Amino acid sequence: MVPADFYLRILPELILSGFAVLIMLVEGPARGQNRGGASGWLALIGCLAALVSVGTQAAHPGDAFSGLFRVDAFTIFMHVLLIAATAVVILAAMDYLPQQGLQRGEFYALVLFATVGMGFMVGSVELIMIFIGLEISSIATYILCGFRRKDKYATESALKYFLLGSFATAFFLYGIALLYGASGTTNLYTMAANGLQISPDGLNHGALVLVAAGLIFVGLGFKISAAPFQMWTPDVYTGAPALVTGFMSAGPKAAAFAVALRIYYVALHGSSAAWFWLIWVAAILSMCLGNLGALYQTNLKRMLAYSSIAQAGYILVAFAALGVNGASAVLFYLAAYVAMNLGAFAVISHLAHRDEPYVNLGDYAGLGFRFPWMAFALSIFLLSLIGVPLTGGFFGKLFVFQAALHAHLVGLTVIALLNSALAAYYYLRVIVYMYMREREGAPIACARFTLPLWLALASCLGVTFWLGIFPSSALDFAAKSAQQLLR
Repeated sequence: MVPADFYLRILPELILSGFAVLIMLVEGPARGQNRGGASGWLALIGCLAALVSVGTQAAHPGDAFSGLFRVDAFTIFMHVLLIAATAVVILAAMDYLPQQGLQRGEFYALVLFATVGMGFMVGSVELIMIFIGLEISSIATYILCGFRRKDKYATESALKYFLLGSFATAFFLYGIALLYGASGTTNLYTMAANGLQISPDGLNHGALVLVAAGLIFVGLGFKISAAPFQMWTPDVYTGAPALVTGFMSAGPKAAAFAVALRIYYVALHGSSAAWFWLIWVAAILSMCLGNLGALYQTNLKRMLAYSSIAQAGYILVAFAALGVNGASAVLFYLAAYVAMNLGAFAVISHLAHRDEPYVNLGDYAGLGFRFPWMAFALSIFLLSLIGVPLTGGFFGKLFVFQAALHAHLVGLTVIALLNSALAAYYYLRVIVYMYMREREGAPIACARFTLPLWLALASCLGVTFWLGIFPSSALDFAAKSAQQLLR
């Protein structure tokens, strides 16, 4: 008989799955204008219930289901981050879907199922279970990309994401197979206990472990949009519905980084001397290619797609620092990044209007005078992405650079600083257009501001300022999470 504690350790996933199924049952008989009406509120209630249940999950730490799932501070940190991000997406969707004529409850069910998959990804300590969680999340996200079924660009986006994602997943799965061949287990902590490393004194499978580390990074590098596996990002982000783009750039990316921390910092810690250079090169390529690509974009969705590649590079700088400092910097930056990126996409998705004709830089000219609060919110999120003080992005980058310097990665830190200065140009250009340029032609019509949208923006702004003014509590939580990860 399965102990009750095991179910309490996966309680958020059970609640989210239950509400997703309930939405499908409610949505099925609905017709016409009644479709999707109550689904958003059901999904929000489910998210809030799951967020509360994280407290119950935290009160029952330990392994569950024969060591497949582990509840520790790291799992709790990521669950809070991912479920809170999902709640913001659902709030923004209550404004976005009716505006786009896409008011269907399947959207909310898919978002909840994607979050279930991400929850299993961040809590699993067994490679096969991580793969299952990755597939649950990925399949739901593929469908969300093509949610605007009559739009050829959305269809292209979904197909491209599906084909390339499946290809990357095959690399990830092959890497799992090689790790199993080298260690005889798929449990990450058992691998670490057995001393899995690239050394003649280890398991004498050095080449096998090295190839496995590379293949797994191909799969995860695709999910986090790290170069040289970022080619899909601009096209998919541009073609997908704006709010789905925001969701993809936050939740799945954060979950993939959490999986990378589990695999490389725990199971492959003994071989860090080899895979360190893989991370080092990917960090530089991501920052440089992402920022240089963003400089030439006038479509804001595409600009933020390249920005997302660059942001992955900054996180990889902290990843390369290794140890508790590196892991805690990664976690803090993820929290800041999720808040500011989701907030920016919430604004863009609202202002885009039906079929999203208004996503170009020129469309935002004079926005600061016509929609001052929306322009203010977008400005704060962009300034946070730059790393301006009093925002979460400032301390996020500060902790990343600090961790890198403590690890004596001076060259990598200098490159990251130069890229941060370069990125300021294209972020500030948007603010210049909003406050210092007049739009040519008719201005964007005033769309109806809804309570859910304001709650979503207020939440993102609140977290962005909280992390920028009072970062110590979040950093302490991130440090505790990193310590338990490496224990």
